[in-house]
Amino acid sequence: MTLLWIAFAALLLPALWLLLAPLRRARAVHDAQRDHEANDRTAEQNVAIFRRRLASLEAALARGDIDQVRFEESRLELERGLLEDTETVKRAPLKASASGRLAVPLVMVLVVVASVLWYQREGAEGDLTLLAIQQEVQNHPEGSIEMLIERLEEQAVRQPGNPNVWSSLFPLYRDIGRGREAIHALERLIEIEGRHPSLLGQLAQIEFFVADRQLTPRVQTLVDETLERDSSQPTVLGVLGIEAFDRSDYEKAIDYWRRAIAGMTDPGSGEALREGIRIAQERLGVTPGAEPVMGDVQGVGIRVRVSLDEALEGRLGEQATVFVVARDLEGELPPLAVAQFRASDLPVEVVLDERNAMSPQASLAQVSEARLVVRVSASGDATPQTGDLFGGRNDVPVGDTDVEPVDVVIDRVFE
Repeated sequence: MTLLWIAFAALLLPALWLLLAPLRRARAVHDAQRDHEANDRTAEQNVAIFRRRLASLEAALARGDIDQVRFEESRLELERGLLEDTETVKRAPLKASASGRLAVPLVMVLVVVASVLWYQREGAEGDLTLLAIQQEVQNHPEGSIEMLIERLEEQAVRQPGNPNVWSSLFPLYRDIGRGREAIHALERLIEIEGRHPSLLGQLAQIEFFVADRQLTPRVQTLVDETLERDSSQPTVLGVLGIEAFDRSDYEKAIDYWRRAIAGMTDPGSGEALREGIRIAQERLGVTPGAEPVMGDVQGVGIRVRVSLDEALEGRLGEQATVFVVARDLEGELPPLAVAQFRASDLPVEVVLDERNAMSPQASLAQVSEARLVVRVSASGDATPQTGDLFGGRNDVPVGDTDVEPVDVVIDRVFE
């Protein structure tokens, strides 16, 4: 923190120097202004111009070019113009060059005080303290998770409104089996950050495991609220898959887990669920990877056969993930259906139907034709990246899935 305040001081010094700079030039500016005013002949020039124009009017009157009325009007206009010009050149008395010097140090003090107060209110001093604690425990010869938790608990007392304190505490509690403390930390985080689906999903997950993998009324309430806010929230779908697996409802477990994988960005978590799917398929007597979507078809759908072009073979890593996405032809709706599986399963047939919908507002039941996009991600990330492989097909009919599958070949590289 000392280095931080030194850095702040270093940043403030140029600002303070800019405030002091005008004082160094005040004397020279004062003398230049005084000389300018002393040598200014604007008023004399205005009077000379007035006299020349008045003489011209008198000569015109003498020649009979204008009458007395016109002469008086023109002279009155000249006099009014002279008064206006004289008024504009009037100046306030020039103040001494030392006047106002006390305002500069006052402004300097206000700048420093305002900067410090602003940083204390809007800055990240508390987060820097958390970072320092983590580094200290990590470098400590006897550093441990318990020591880190103890230090973070001290900060929770000092910074009860800092969400990063609680977001650091609850996974530590969870990982060492202190479920009740993890629940409390996560509830505090939700109070601060709001009831976001991702946080509610994690709370439902912790409550589920603390309740010995039971869908208690409390857990069910959290699950319902989370899915109402985000029907594709992967953490909650993973919990529902575990609960279905424990009840030996393997088809439903596979369905939940595949929907969860479609919304995950963490390859490690997705791999754990794929292993669960493999075990569930074995217990159903199905060859793992033979049919990515299990169970009875729900509503209309599309049967797709996905394969890889021979020219691109050898470009897929062991962790590569295949995303099969159905979209409306106009591109105005969210994805209508999403399936996900390992690239090692290729070639494979996939059934897209209501179970693969990402939200209640968009599903295959809303269209008669869809556009299929297949992408292979080496990192498993749902966001397209340079080097990903892809293929697609337009105007694919949506209807009965007991028909010949639609062939989609992965044959291009995303640049």
